[in-house]
Amino acid sequence: MSFLGSLQLNIKNFIALPKQKFTLPCWYTCNLNHCSLLFHFPKAHVFNENVLCVFFFVGSWGQCIGEVCGSGGVQTRTIWCVHMEGWTTHNSHCQHVEKPESKRQCFKVCNWHQDLFEWEISDWGACVLVPFFSNELKMRTTECITAQHGIQRRNIHCVRTSNRNTVSIRICEFFSQKPPVEQACLIPCPQDCVVSDFTSWSSCSKTCSAGLQHRTRHVLAAPMYGGANCPNLTETRTCTNSVDCPVAEGEYQYSLKVGAWSNCRLPHNKDAVLNGRTTVDFGVTHIRYPMSWELEVGYQTRHVRCARSDGKNVMLSLCTKDTSPLTFQACVMPKDCQTSDWSSWSFCSKTCRSTDLSPGYRVRTRIMTQIPHGEGKQCPALEEKEACNIIGDLLPKCPRYSWRTTDWGECRIRPLLGQQDRRRANISLLCGGGVQTRKTYCVQVPDDLAAHYKKEVSRPVNAWLCDGDDPPLAAQNCSIPCQHQCLLSKWSPWSACLYENCKEPQGKKGFRQRKREVLWESSNTLGTCPHLMEFIPCEDPACYLWQIQQNGKCIPTNSSCGPGTAVQNVTCVNTEGNAQEPEHTSMCMFYNSCNQKEGHECSATSVKKMNSNGKTCPAAPVLEEWRVCNDHSCTVFYWEASEWGPCTEDASSTINESSSWNETSACPVGVQSRNVSCMRMNAGPVISKRCLESSRPETTRPCLFPCKKDCVVTPFSEWTACPASCLPDNSTAAMQSRYRIIIQKPANGGQECPDTLYEGRECDSVRVCPVFRWRMHKWDSCTLVPDSVRRGLSGSGEACGNGLETRGISCVEEDGEPANMTECLQWAGPFPSQIRECRVACKDDCTLTTWSKFSECTGCGSSRTRRRSLVGRSKKKERCLNENMYPLEENQTCPCNEFLSQPFGNWSACILPNPPVFESLHGWMRHREVKECGQGLRYRAVACIDQRGHLVNPTLCTDSGYIVEVCHIPCPLDCKLSDWSSWSACSSSCGSGLKIRSKWLREKAFNGGRPCPKLDLKNQVYEAVPCNRECSQYEWRIEPWSICTINTVDDSPACGEGVQSRKIRSVTSREDGSPDNSVCDPEEMPPRAQVCYLACPNDCVVSAWGAWSNCPLQCDAGSVRNRSRQILRLPAVENAACPELVQSEPCLLNSTCFTYQYRVSDWSTCQLSENAICGPGSRSRLLDCVQSDGKTVELQKCQQFGLINNLQMLESCVVDCPVSCILSDWSPWADCSHTCGHSVRTRRILQEAHEEGRPCPSQLSQTKPCSIRPCYMWLLNDWSPCAAEGAKCGEGVRRRNLSCVVHWGNWQESPPPQPVDRELCGDVLRQQLLQEMEQPCFVPCPGDCHLTQWSTWSSCQLICLEGRSFESTGRQARSRAVIIQAMENQGSCPSQVFETQPCKGGKCHSYQWKTGGWTNNKRPVWCQRSDGVNVTGGCFPQKRPTTLRHCHPPCTKPFSHCTPSGVCGCEKGYTEVMTSHGFLDYCTRTPGVDNSKKADVKTNSGRLKPRPSQSNDLFSEWTLRPVGPGTEMEIICNNQSACLTLFLLLKIPFFLKPSKTSKASPPPQKPLTLAYDGDVDM
Repeated sequence: MSFLGSLQLNIKNFIALPKQKFTLPCWYTCNLNHCSLLFHFPKAHVFNENVLCVFFFVGSWGQCIGEVCGSGGVQTRTIWCVHMEGWTTHNSHCQHVEKPESKRQCFKVCNWHQDLFEWEISDWGACVLVPFFSNELKMRTTECITAQHGIQRRNIHCVRTSNRNTVSIRICEFFSQKPPVEQACLIPCPQDCVVSDFTSWSSCSKTCSAGLQHRTRHVLAAPMYGGANCPNLTETRTCTNSVDCPVAEGEYQYSLKVGAWSNCRLPHNKDAVLNGRTTVDFGVTHIRYPMSWELEVGYQTRHVRCARSDGKNVMLSLCTKDTSPLTFQACVMPKDCQTSDWSSWSFCSKTCRSTDLSPGYRVRTRIMTQIPHGEGKQCPALEEKEACNIIGDLLPKCPRYSWRTTDWGECRIRPLLGQQDRRRANISLLCGGGVQTRKTYCVQVPDDLAAHYKKEVSRPVNAWLCDGDDPPLAAQNCSIPCQHQCLLSKWSPWSACLYENCKEPQGKKGFRQRKREVLWESSNTLGTCPHLMEFIPCEDPACYLWQIQQNGKCIPTNSSCGPGTAVQNVTCVNTEGNAQEPEHTSMCMFYNSCNQKEGHECSATSVKKMNSNGKTCPAAPVLEEWRVCNDHSCTVFYWEASEWGPCTEDASSTINESSSWNETSACPVGVQSRNVSCMRMNAGPVISKRCLESSRPETTRPCLFPCKKDCVVTPFSEWTACPASCLPDNSTAAMQSRYRIIIQKPANGGQECPDTLYEGRECDSVRVCPVFRWRMHKWDSCTLVPDSVRRGLSGSGEACGNGLETRGISCVEEDGEPANMTECLQWAGPFPSQIRECRVACKDDCTLTTWSKFSECTGCGSSRTRRRSLVGRSKKKERCLNENMYPLEENQTCPCNEFLSQPFGNWSACILPNPPVFESLHGWMRHREVKECGQGLRYRAVACIDQRGHLVNPTLCTDSGYIVEVCHIPCPLDCKLSDWSSWSACSSSCGSGLKIRSKWLREKAFNGGRPCPKLDLKNQVYEAVPCNRECSQYEWRIEPWSICTINTVDDSPACGEGVQSRKIRSVTSREDGSPDNSVCDPEEMPPRAQVCYLACPNDCVVSAWGAWSNCPLQCDAGSVRNRSRQILRLPAVENAACPELVQSEPCLLNSTCFTYQYRVSDWSTCQLSENAICGPGSRSRLLDCVQSDGKTVELQKCQQFGLINNLQMLESCVVDCPVSCILSDWSPWADCSHTCGHSVRTRRILQEAHEEGRPCPSQLSQTKPCSIRPCYMWLLNDWSPCAAEGAKCGEGVRRRNLSCVVHWGNWQESPPPQPVDRELCGDVLRQQLLQEMEQPCFVPCPGDCHLTQWSTWSSCQLICLEGRSFESTGRQARSRAVIIQAMENQGSCPSQVFETQPCKGGKCHSYQWKTGGWTNNKRPVWCQRSDGVNVTGGCFPQKRPTTLRHCHPPCTKPFSHCTPSGVCGCEKGYTEVMTSHGFLDYCTRTPGVDNSKKADVKTNSGRLKPRPSQSNDLFSEWTLRPVGPGTEMEIICNNQSACLTLFLLLKIPFFLKPSKTSKASPPPQKPLTLAYDGDVDM
């Protein structure tokens, strides 16, 4: 909203005020900074809102314009004529108003003038309420919701910069605009006074007759911002006792009442002369740092009167008998505490810009130069703290810290559980997966924008600076190469005889070759696989071969079966199997492979045709001839390559490699070589020409030559801090240290690491504490109250009695030279007392001798005595014989140097010795396996007790304050497994399977040992490898048939049917022999004999049967297989028939036809190298070809049937490596604080355990007891009761004392604190200055109307708006209530008082009305604070709930009353009859109830004796209401039995017909309904 708009709105609000008389505004002058409305029309003129008003509106003064700087300038401003509604008009309409000036002289500012003057601005004042259209401050309490509008003002002056003198404001306005003088602010809504609940009533003030009782409450929150004042804090009521007061008892009581002591003042000089003493005037010169302190003794007086119980003063003699009250005493002249000037502010604690936006603070201090004495002012705060760098935008960014790591250490392999003992000396042989570790450390991240930023290793800092981030991993998996392993396939068949180079064929020498493939190879590079190719020399090599493939089926020639033809595809291919062009087909040839099985028999049979007249064919054995073929061995050659040699440097080329700390270095490319030679199978090396040169392996290859790595260490850390405070002269020298960390070890000839990783030195800057001491001057003579004062008050002229004596003290250096008192306050320890009480003996005083010396001590724990005696007339004075006042003997416990050593507390854990400091700096040395056991030490604290049972320094009993005992930590026992069992038999009886061996659990892990691997249900771990068992281990070996034997008669030709036989043996499939024919299945035994036919000379001769043809692959139903034979000789007789040439039989599954499929075995376990523990490996499984009848056959069967194996027989696997727990180093032991307790050190887990690694210990922190040193502390005692010295009532004082106690700190079950000498706690006077040791108080006289003692301070409370604090500092209150002892003294009662003080740490409180339950239409209502305290005040009165409850409409029906539910009900014995609207219609008598006899409601008459019911008013819970016509009564009930009983009782009178008709029938009643609420009595 614009300014004119807001002005218009304010004027309209002014006009809209209801029927108030205002004078008309003549003119309204405004500028942009301030508006003022002037009223000066005649008072009789009543404001009329129809009157139009215009006024001049002025703008701000423009800039001062002039030719030269100085006073000749001119400035202007714009003036408008403005209507009160906000629109502007012509200036002529404002002619009746004096027009403000639009131009004025000004002072044009020169540039150098700005340095001469400046604005001086004060702080903002308090926020005060804004006047509401009048000069009065009216609190708008009814309108206030959250806060009230206020205004703050401040003073602004223009001053000279040279002398700060005030000048005209216009001078500074020349340079800059005047700062605002006012600003808006908020004032909280009025806060009413809040008081607590009343206490319980006090006892009656009198034990007889009538008296008074009172109860009080205290102020919790004082009224603020115009809130309601506090109510009366006291309530009084009369009380009466049944016992009358005795008649003889006096009407009044008399009490000696004293006033407060006057201020201490010095006597006049003449009084000092009369007193016979000279008073030294030390003057009032203030020395900034005094060299000594002196005190003066003065006197003080008080009024004494005798008060009667009705409050009147009476003669003093009624209160005093023989003794006169004390009305004067000597005192110390007050000295105020004096302090030095403030020191300079310390540096701000916030020196950089952080993310939390919290401000820093800075501190300044001052020291005490004069101790306060007497009633002097106490010392102000000696330290002041204030916020600084609140915004912090101009500060540099705070340093960032991050984790860094060293290089990874060597790869270490932990042996498996079963190998730890056997291979402890051969761990170097282990290979495979392992773990390597590194050390983490914290560094400060350099600022990228800093000019000195370099990419270098930063110096290490404390690890706690990086606690916000998770440290990097301290362990990772690694591997050590094992012996090279290869898994190879089977050899391929031999190839044809080929040229070595078909592009340039030479001669007739060639090679036949076969190959195998690498199925799996280990990932390391330390070895090579065996040769993969073999060669055989051959003759007549070719480069092209015919490849024959039969595509068509056999088509019979003559009929549907028998001999036929099949189509074959013949292709010419090269040595690589690729089809060639037609021009190369002339070069193709067929080949047969050489059979490597030496000694195999080849056979040939020939039968010649026998002429009809020729000779008879010879016998069958003659027609067969056997010879050995291929009896020579195939000469096989192959290339053999040795392992690769070491990498040697090749300076011809380099590659770049980044080192671990991100620096780039050039590493040369090396060369590896190996020997390759041609080898002859089972012989040795031969010349290279015997092997195929084109397949010769490589002899050299490039390799990465190891870079030269220098040792890299971090810079030294910062020196540890030296002690900030000074050290005593005889103390040991303070040490500081620094360290650095190796982050990269040297390698390959790099620079070695430095020997020094840890440095220590003595602190140079630690100063020795200076030595100062107090020098005490001689005590002055005892100073009494001046004679004139003493005579005037008591009339006594004798100069005797109690007085004070003082002495001066000064400060000296160690050599006796004077020093400032401030030096002794800081370094000299407790300052001595300067004042003590004394007494000048009077004539009537008891005279005693001086104390004798103490007697000799007889032993430790004994006591010693000293004595004195009465002298002269004192021996006969009765009061002097009172030994309580004048003791004649004094006992003292003898000092004892014998002490008792008492063990206390529990033993600490067994603590192992720490490794040397330098070991922890090597990351790869410290991260070893956690196995903490062996000999250590455990500690137990010792309490050193003196003879009085007080705790003293433990060094008086022991050297260290501990009992140290050797202890042993049992070493962890790892899980123990048995040795591997023997391999089991193959799981398959035929074909591929698994064989297994296992280990079983012998001992479980104990005490943190390495855990067992995952065991099965039998607590075993197993290893499985593939195996293959030969099928048909025993088989029938069949020999050839014998010749056909024919039984001939006479000389008939040996032809026709005969018999032939053969031998059958049961032998193993691998060796010959006949162990036992019963091993093979007799049913599968082939026939031993068969019928044979030997052709006669004229018979038809046929060949033997050929092989059966193949059945379909799927053995289709209805299919057949055939075999055939050929005619060798036709019969001599033309019509003679030859035997059948073709036989057929059906294809039956698993009989004459079989199907085949692949089957794989289970996977083996992951197989590693021989010395490998974990890491990468392989697992395998075997492939079988299975016949449809379940028998395992050779794989060629499946291949012949075209089955393709897509299953993977080998795959890689990984065995997880066992990782043992890795811990950080122990932190240093925490210092034992002066409050006693335990010292703690901690460590953290850097790497959790994994698999079979050693687990982390549960103890990540250790405690060691601190030596039980006596903890001395000041104990501030409770306030004593208020006592008026020498009187019964009046102004008194209450005191409290400081006592020094010794305690055992935080030790449990330690004895309670015990008092000891004050010197052990330190300076008692200095401690007393920090406490309030005395408080004035008042002891009321009988009958006095007086104030109670101050209540305790209430809790700190903040002024809050909607739960948010309105201010940072809270307030707390306390109060004093008025106690009336006699009603006739009410007129002299003081007013109740309360006071507040600021406090910190306050809370926001809210207030809410609480209500209790209704009782007789009444309930309690009270206000409760949010912390549960019941209060008066704080809750809004307008929201107070009602305490009384009324029914609407009122209950006017007979026998009705208002029920607790707020509706009208009926009295006992009557039942409510309700209208359809739910209101009470009328009350009817409950059936079956005799109100006069009060019969039980469960009977229909009052004959039974009434008894109490569980319900106070049973039938009041029943309701009768109308129901529809034709019904008698409806019962609504939850209890069936109760309803049934009531139903019978109530129905009988209605359903039984009367025997006699009544003449006067009662009027008809409305139908009723009986409703029941479920009362158990019904």
